[in-house]
Amino acid sequence: MRLPRRTERKPVLAALFVIMMVISGLSAATVQAAHAANAGVRPNKIGGLDCNGLSPVQKPVKRSLQCTDPRGTDEGRFEDNGHYIGHDEPSVRFLSNQPGSGSNYSMTERLPVEPRALPTVRHPGRDVTHTFELTVAPWTSTTVCDPQSTPMLPCTPESDANAPNGTYPGAGAAFVELQFYPPGFAPFADSISCDNTHWCSALTIDSLECAPDGTCNPDCTEPVNFGFIQTNGVPAGPPSPQLSDLSTVTPNAHTLLMNPGDVIRLSLFNAKIPGGHALEAKETDFTTGQSGFMIASAANGFMNTNPVDCSGTPFNFQPEYSSARAQNIIPWGIGPYMINDQYELGHFEPCKSVTGSATVTEGSFTDTYYLNCHGPYEKAAEDPNLEPDDSPCFKFGDTHGGTAAPNLVTGCDVFFDAVGDLDWDGTPYYPDWPNSVVPDRFPSPFLQLQPTTVGGHRYPQIQFVTDTSASELNTNCDLNSGAGCVLPPQGPGHFFPYFTQARVGGLCVWEYGNMRNGNTFGGDAQYGAVGPGTLGAFAGPIRSNPNC
Repeated sequence: MRLPRRTERKPVLAALFVIMMVISGLSAATVQAAHAANAGVRPNKIGGLDCNGLSPVQKPVKRSLQCTDPRGTDEGRFEDNGHYIGHDEPSVRFLSNQPGSGSNYSMTERLPVEPRALPTVRHPGRDVTHTFELTVAPWTSTTVCDPQSTPMLPCTPESDANAPNGTYPGAGAAFVELQFYPPGFAPFADSISCDNTHWCSALTIDSLECAPDGTCNPDCTEPVNFGFIQTNGVPAGPPSPQLSDLSTVTPNAHTLLMNPGDVIRLSLFNAKIPGGHALEAKETDFTTGQSGFMIASAANGFMNTNPVDCSGTPFNFQPEYSSARAQNIIPWGIGPYMINDQYELGHFEPCKSVTGSATVTEGSFTDTYYLNCHGPYEKAAEDPNLEPDDSPCFKFGDTHGGTAAPNLVTGCDVFFDAVGDLDWDGTPYYPDWPNSVVPDRFPSPFLQLQPTTVGGHRYPQIQFVTDTSASELNTNCDLNSGAGCVLPPQGPGHFFPYFTQARVGGLCVWEYGNMRNGNTFGGDAQYGAVGPGTLGAFAGPIRSNPNC
């Protein structure tokens, strides 16, 4: 069953957090430095102090952000202000012992092409679907130094000595997701898309403000820096957790927009900037000739967060590790994630109709949404212990007060009052995924070339991972032993998408969905099992990376 929402004791928790930080030998120096930094940037009333939108001292600039899945102390699951937090993030991890492979990553991909027909809501498993219904934020990840993030220890950029080892919990770290957002369900401020016809993307960096015993600062548990990829490299609005506002999450004239089917080259690397280095995310659209970038630098407004008072300090985020060897992971996440290519699932359910209107305010933007979904995907009433409702839901044709193109289907993002689709009845858990390199009822898949690192070398090993286990509350999945953990998860669709490697147009590519044109690595069996050493996730064996 779902973990209960506990009685909130915010002042007590905040005081306990400071006490635990002070008495812990691991973090006493960090606490002293944090108190010395009290002249930092104070948080605004609106911002990104908590990616999950649960900070009691600040309203979120966007409640529907895709966050990192932390590992908690309650049987491995994580709670933020008494709310269970978990996500469904299937991925393929790329590994290499080559120096530079953990701090210099590039990949070329072709974006999906959507069906000509609009989405339908008639026959789950046989409906016309668009990418936004299947995965709301495909991303590529890496890990960066943040000495004020869990485990809150000093971090030397681009050093494999930062990895957890024995009793050493690892250096302070934040998790980077270079997220891509599909077209069709705008506006981005409280939904999924930048518009109805383009892809856009953003560099996001999640930190964790938790002491070694698992006690977290409830005011800023998971602060997030957010910056759209821009043609001029200038953030659309302040990216920091303390100062982000509606402009931060609203595309502007310089936001890089990409068409379905465009061929994109993306790179993550430690860029030289005046006075030092900082992580840069760069994208080049070979189809249109446009390019964009975002540098996670103090000069651009990026900040790390004081774990005691939530103030911000301008900060240059740099890659944490030199190589992408197996030991190099985000030290506080569920599962072995570092250099991963991922698909965010469990955040969409199409509907025939919606009921129960409500309003949400994101900064200065106010929107009407609905709580409840009705139609063939909603087989039974919601279990309030799993999903109180499906919100936010929006109607077909909704323009959100004239601020966005009309939504292409009636449907729900499943973000506001639940962390995701915990009863597994949405589109992602039916076989309405790409099954052909040419779009038909379903979109075409991402077609991704083998990623490369310094010198054009590819990553020689891979591992399939998904933290779906953390969200399997309806089966009492044990994150230590793996008992009760199943794939596909127990929902009416009886389906879970998987990775395929195939030769398409003479090139060896990675695909994701329901593809059968190449090596399927056993379908769902590729994700392995939950057990000792998997950090609570489904994780397959580390294996050689074939090349078709």
